[in-house]
Amino acid sequence: MAQDIIVLRNGGWSLYRRVPKRFESVEPRKHVLKSLKTDSRSVAERKAAAVWSHLVEGWEARLKGQYSDAERRFEAARDLAGHLGFNFLPADRVAALPLEERARRVRATIVNGEPDPLAAAALLGGVPEAKITVTKALDLYWMLAKDKTLGKSADQLRRWENPLKKATANFVAQIGDKALADITGDDMLDFRQWWLERLETGGLTANSANKDLTHLAVVWRTVNKMKRLGLVLPLSDLSFKEGERRARPPFDVEWIKTRLLKPGALDGLNTEARTIVLGMVNTGYRPSEGAGLLREHIRLEGKTPHISIEPVGRQLKNETSKRLIPLTGVSLEAFRACPGGFPTYAGKDKISATVNAFLADNGLKQTPKHSLYSLRHSFEDRMLTAGIDERIRRDLMGHSLGGRERYGEGGALEHRAALLKKIAL
Repeated sequence: MAQDIIVLRNGGWSLYRRVPKRFESVEPRKHVLKSLKTDSRSVAERKAAAVWSHLVEGWEARLKGQYSDAERRFEAARDLAGHLGFNFLPADRVAALPLEERARRVRATIVNGEPDPLAAAALLGGVPEAKITVTKALDLYWMLAKDKTLGKSADQLRRWENPLKKATANFVAQIGDKALADITGDDMLDFRQWWLERLETGGLTANSANKDLTHLAVVWRTVNKMKRLGLVLPLSDLSFKEGERRARPPFDVEWIKTRLLKPGALDGLNTEARTIVLGMVNTGYRPSEGAGLLREHIRLEGKTPHISIEPVGRQLKNETSKRLIPLTGVSLEAFRACPGGFPTYAGKDKISATVNAFLADNGLKQTPKHSLYSLRHSFEDRMLTAGIDERIRRDLMGHSLGGRERYGEGGALEHRAALLKKIAL
């Protein structure tokens, strides 16, 4: 790293330093000599770093102004205006300024004794404000929403991105890749009408349409806020009324005992998939939670064998999903036969599809609406029927307390195990 050189010139100290090569297209000088406005060497040494940093900021802003991308040029002009001590204003607003203010801006466009085109564009509004299109907004959103990706596995990231991509692609295909500033209420009504026709003829649910509208709103509102566009987006009163949600029904206890737990019934599944299914019977974990268990999360030693649902290698659905669940009955037996976790399914969105296809092919679905997830609802129903306290039920299921504060442990692990042993299959 180059060192600041402090030189005494005309009774005052100045910074003398070579201009980095990367800035040669925006700074013709090979070296800069910048007065530090002090006759004290110690003060000059303290000021040198800040003065150099200020020079670099200006060169960086000028360098950005050479980009061909309209949005980056506009941001560069705004940055350069700020570096020179002005707010960026479009040309029409500059023209409306008082004469002295306009003159001050014009004087500031002279750099090193010569007119600077980039400074002129930045201070006199010569760079048109870039319009962010629908597809550009999605590109920006990935960066602006980086915090939402923390802790997600590669598969979770893919499943988070895909609905946003689909909603954007649907809008562009029907309405066009318009600038956010140019999207009208009629555009949104046209998009809604397109969805209505699909709902009427395509057998889709209102939830599908509403997801598209919600995803577009999330992206556009985030970009509008974070890029300070100040737009009034026509996103209100567009959603469709959703009918009664199709809840996954629970398996009857008798069906689980006589069909799913019948000797050999699940032998067609590989060991990992079979363990996840049997483990779910007496724990009620979500399929993805079971698939995400690592060896260290399966704790079979000690007084109370249990599993620990943790956000390792993936995000959990919510904060309350992190929990300990005792292992009992067939679930304990299954984990003892497969204590090493599930590398085939960890971080992948395929356990439900694999098991549901197996259940359908082997006549193990109680009704067409039943699925692997039905084991979770069955576990919850069995706890309710047994009169297990609501706090314990919610803790074991990974549900919130409905807005109430959580205090204490909600029942020691041994106590929960004793309760679950009474309903274990």
